[in-house]
Amino acid sequence: MTAASPAPRRRARVRAPELIGRGGWLNTGGNELTLADLRGRITILDFWTFCCINCLHVLDELRELEEKHRDTTVIVGVHSPKFAHEAEHRAVVDAVERYEVHHPVLDDPELATWKQYAVRAWPTLVVIDPEGYVVAQHAGEGHAHAIERLVEQLEVEHEAKGTLRRGDGPYVPPEPVATDLRFPGKAVRLPSGRFLVSDSTRHQLVELEADGETVVRRIGDGDFREPQGLTLLPSGKVVVADTVNHALRTFDPGTGVIERVAGTGRQWWQGAPTSGPALEVDLSSPWDVAWWQGRVWIAMAGVHQLWTYDPESGTVAVAAGTTNEGLVDGPAAEAWFAQPSGLAAAEDRLWIADSETSALRWIGTDGVVHTAVGTGLFDFGHRDGAAGQALLQHPLGVTALPDGSVAVSDTYNHALRRYDPAADEVTTLATDLREPSGAVLDGEEIVVVESARHRLTRLRLPEEAVRVEAVAHRTQRAATEVAPGTLRLDVVFQAPEGQKLDTRYGPSTRLLVSSTPPELLAGGEGAGTDLFRELELGPAVAEGVLHVSAMAASCDDDPANPYPACHVHQQDWGVPVRVTRDGVARLPLVLAGMDDA
Repeated sequence: MTAASPAPRRRARVRAPELIGRGGWLNTGGNELTLADLRGRITILDFWTFCCINCLHVLDELRELEEKHRDTTVIVGVHSPKFAHEAEHRAVVDAVERYEVHHPVLDDPELATWKQYAVRAWPTLVVIDPEGYVVAQHAGEGHAHAIERLVEQLEVEHEAKGTLRRGDGPYVPPEPVATDLRFPGKAVRLPSGRFLVSDSTRHQLVELEADGETVVRRIGDGDFREPQGLTLLPSGKVVVADTVNHALRTFDPGTGVIERVAGTGRQWWQGAPTSGPALEVDLSSPWDVAWWQGRVWIAMAGVHQLWTYDPESGTVAVAAGTTNEGLVDGPAAEAWFAQPSGLAAAEDRLWIADSETSALRWIGTDGVVHTAVGTGLFDFGHRDGAAGQALLQHPLGVTALPDGSVAVSDTYNHALRRYDPAADEVTTLATDLREPSGAVLDGEEIVVVESARHRLTRLRLPEEAVRVEAVAHRTQRAATEVAPGTLRLDVVFQAPEGQKLDTRYGPSTRLLVSSTPPELLAGGEGAGTDLFRELELGPAVAEGVLHVSAMAASCDDDPANPYPACHVHQQDWGVPVRVTRDGVARLPLVLAGMDDA
């Protein structure tokens, strides 16, 4: 079904498959849940993985709906890992606490439920009615308003039928744990010798003595939401990436004053301004910040870009990246990133931990982006040696070292790695760290933020790196087998009931298609406004990844209202494909609705 198709009058009656996952259930007080236990309630399945910034956005989008309809609706998170580390049960337990997930979560490390529901992307939301039938599916962000409207309709419908069961849901909160830090994100060394740490899960900053352990003070009471990156300005103030508030703030260690300097508090969406007065331009999940070349550089994880903030002029602007997710080098305006999450400034380059491509990258003073380590969205592991074949796993931090090399907080490998540009080689400095997310130099030592151990850990930089046994992984997602020749791509989008596509200012939909390797597509790549495309597969390539980005804008369908509420629905897919004679000739990707073809 395409953008031109009318919304169906009847919802398809598809029985929801059972919820199964070898990791078991979290947030249920030890109880195992089945669909029979949820019968009579409206159930929303949230297929997520904790590395995914879009998944974290959706968790926040759903909070209001979850609270408002608590007596009729149960949200169930189905954790479906991309990276090997995300298949570790302890890591899922940590993530559920870290991101304040207040509903039951099924740990599905083998993607069993993901496959049963034919999910193709993170995040995906599936709505199940009180009788156990799937009635809607949505991929990507921006769907909370449509799902809430559907929930309200289902409440009325099933109240009348006598099939709605109200009452408390199955959520049981875990016992709180007392520690000075709780999932800290990043740290910076102050001129005083003390450390300032972003205490992300407690939504504060914490100042520690030079020992990295003794708490001096806590900073911020309602000012921050999951703060991450920190950087020191020449003025002595610290810029804070206030991630979930989609803002930058400054903190003055001398006066204690906190001030918002960039961002509106709203999340940036396609079509919004990308430059201008800093307090008037929306940002999207800024994850790290670094002072370089007279500006604050921002790792804008939510839109796969680098932005800059100029304190002198009070302006922000996009500096690199197209918003497309992937690994493409070249001039800044043409480069692709994938959730950049760590920055480190050196004299002639800015180092970037590009987490979703498990890559270490850099941009030079000439504005050209390069990749030092990493190959793409689906290859990761722990392998030392020549940079061209070395592997990382979802790094979140990078630290410039005095000799011109960099230390990489190789988060999902629980390791601190080192890349030496002179030798073009990767080595391992330390292992047995628990989700290191950043590090800061302190003399001849490096202080690592061990996020999942809730502490700072001091290490002496060794003269020679420790080598570890090589391990390589690919994502567990199975490739879609497609037939050679022409492949029909359909992005399924049905405007929510009571809304229509917003065509007041031209086409309300956008589709962008590319591939890795580029030779996978002999035709059909590029941008367009239709949500369908005939793709020609290259005859010389047997497998690769299709990159599909789709957007649709819908508005309330009320002629009497001159200012209807409008909403943007968007999602990026990376679909591994394998060309086989018996493969499919049509690839449906559900943005919103049900695929009835």
